[in-house]
Amino acid sequence: MDIEVRPCRSVDELRQMVDVISHYFGNRTSEENASDFAQWIDLERAHAAWEGDRIVGGTGAFGFRMSVPGGSIPAAGVTVVGVLPSHRRRGILTALMRAQLDDCRARGEPAAFLWASEGTIYPRFGYGLASRIGSMRLATERTRFALPFEARGVVRLVDAEEAARVFPPLYDQVFAQRAGMAARTQTWWETRRLRDNPSQPTPPKNLAVLELDGEPAGYVIYKVKQDWHGAGFSKGTVEVIEAIAPTPEATRELWRWILDFDWTSEFTCSFLPLDHPLFLLLAEPRRLEFQLNDGVWVRLLDIEGALAARSYAADHEVVIELTDAFMPDNAGRWSIGRKGASRTDAAAELALDVTGLASVYLGEFAFADLVRGLRAHELAPGAADRADALFRTTVAPWCAEIF
Repeated sequence: MDIEVRPCRSVDELRQMVDVISHYFGNRTSEENASDFAQWIDLERAHAAWEGDRIVGGTGAFGFRMSVPGGSIPAAGVTVVGVLPSHRRRGILTALMRAQLDDCRARGEPAAFLWASEGTIYPRFGYGLASRIGSMRLATERTRFALPFEARGVVRLVDAEEAARVFPPLYDQVFAQRAGMAARTQTWWETRRLRDNPSQPTPPKNLAVLELDGEPAGYVIYKVKQDWHGAGFSKGTVEVIEAIAPTPEATRELWRWILDFDWTSEFTCSFLPLDHPLFLLLAEPRRLEFQLNDGVWVRLLDIEGALAARSYAADHEVVIELTDAFMPDNAGRWSIGRKGASRTDAAAELALDVTGLASVYLGEFAFADLVRGLRAHELAPGAADRADALFRTTVAPWCAEIF
């Protein structure tokens, strides 16, 4: 089979490429959808696999910045990965991943990250699970806070134009606090996060800003789904798409306002960090019906660059023996300390694969977790403890949306 992998050269080729993954979601990519997508991605970063004059596979990458402990790095936000079912198991995905990750490296990106529709696909290309999220479903009669308080904030419903001015600075503050988030451009805000998708017949997005002392302190994007019953009462749902507040007080005020919503029977949210304050704000946190799911998966492309960009919590050093089957030039012995990583000939104290290093990179997992899960091997006593003291973070990584 003669397959050529190359970047898309037009919006129509982009449409055909995205249509591959759309096949698995049971829909088609319209010209309008493709034009929207072209606002967010460079055509050169949309790789398509061609068989003759037909696209049979594809993968794209947004040019993001990803927050890491203590900073941020340029990172490829990998998206729309797929191969037609008629062309599976023929090495096409491997060729696409090779072309994409080589391109990311050439652009100077130390890492790539993605949301995985299937968790078995990406580890063979070096991706490791690097954050997790949770979903909640809270009944309206179970929204009481453990400690009552008198709200002092003011919440206003705003239009998309005002939200595009007010929301981004608040998001950027949280971006600086939590690893694993994707920085957003103004175009992303205006045409993707705040805008309703006209091709989806769902309730419209509502936009609200919390003000404390007259200044924006938080915001929420939500939808209201009503379910009227014959007796004339509603069993509606408020779906919280995104609730962002950079301070504990603003978080409490914002969620109190959300959970006091009238004419509804439950509140849902699919994207919460594992250490969300609601667990301690609510009188009955078990009523959240919290369910755990994958967050982003990370692929480290430049070990030295990626590890130099994040902060460390101790003065320890640890030497790891790293393996990387897909990018073997990353493999070898690395000394990791407060200044980052460098090649070394010293004896290895921990042995692990690049997927394991990705899992600890943002702070979601510990080296001790890898050892217990047999994803790393301790070669010197106490090495995992020293590595964990070095990589320790106090805030769980989190990504606020699927891209």
